[in-house]
Amino acid sequence: MNRYAGDIFSGHSRNRPVEYPILPAEPGMVVEVFGDEFVGAVVGTQKTHQGDLVRLEDRHGRQRLFQMVRGGFLHEGRRISLTRHIPKRAPQRSNSGSRKVQNAQAKVAAPSRIWVEGVHDAAIVEKVWGHDLRVEGVVVEFLEGLDNLWARLEEFQPGPGRRVGVLADHLVEGSKESRLTESVGPHVMVTGHPYIDIWAAVKPERLGLAAWPDVPYGEDWKTGICRRVGWNDPKEGWSRVYNAVGSFRDLDSTLIGAVERLVDFVTNPELSKSDLS
Repeated sequence: MNRYAGDIFSGHSRNRPVEYPILPAEPGMVVEVFGDEFVGAVVGTQKTHQGDLVRLEDRHGRQRLFQMVRGGFLHEGRRISLTRHIPKRAPQRSNSGSRKVQNAQAKVAAPSRIWVEGVHDAAIVEKVWGHDLRVEGVVVEFLEGLDNLWARLEEFQPGPGRRVGVLADHLVEGSKESRLTESVGPHVMVTGHPYIDIWAAVKPERLGLAAWPDVPYGEDWKTGICRRVGWNDPKEGWSRVYNAVGSFRDLDSTLIGAVERLVDFVTNPELSKSDLS
């Protein structure tokens, strides 16, 4: 055995590869190119067949590309290596503004329900809050008019864990709607917006209107609206209204607040109506 064979300096610290901290090249990060003295802020990175490159811009607005070699940059006095920056994805939001639950399967329908007056109300609630309601297993049904409320309640028999939230149009003090929804009991909550129809709860500017026109009492409201804004008929009007709604931002705050209170009421049995008023 020859004790003098081999490299006597193997394993010495000077022969070990130097390790440099690795930092992601985040946009705006200021670095100096080692050995070049070019100082600039990171503008972006790109992948090429020769390797990853970083684009820097100096204080004079000049931009240059540099290879992201090991230990090729100085940052805050330290020699570092750069790697491509991968931005974090912001959490996706549903149309209602809530955090979207990815790959969520609709739950089996909960005993509680949300009732709305008509098909248009149901369509807009589904478009904006549909994801949230499917996650919670809440079904939206329409009454075909608030006049049917008491008959439906008699049939449904609300109770603890079997709540009903009702969304009403034109729910203002002294209106027929407000009288119809009095004394509904602790397991039923009625909220709504002040407009005669849910169309008017859509922000008029989303349809290119300065404001929703006034329609005299006694004239069919939807027909009157279409006549005054130049739409052919309520069918075209509804198509325009529905397509103008993409998220809660397109709706009046009174409708948003009303629906949010109903969702809370039917999904949180411990909350009373007074807690949500």
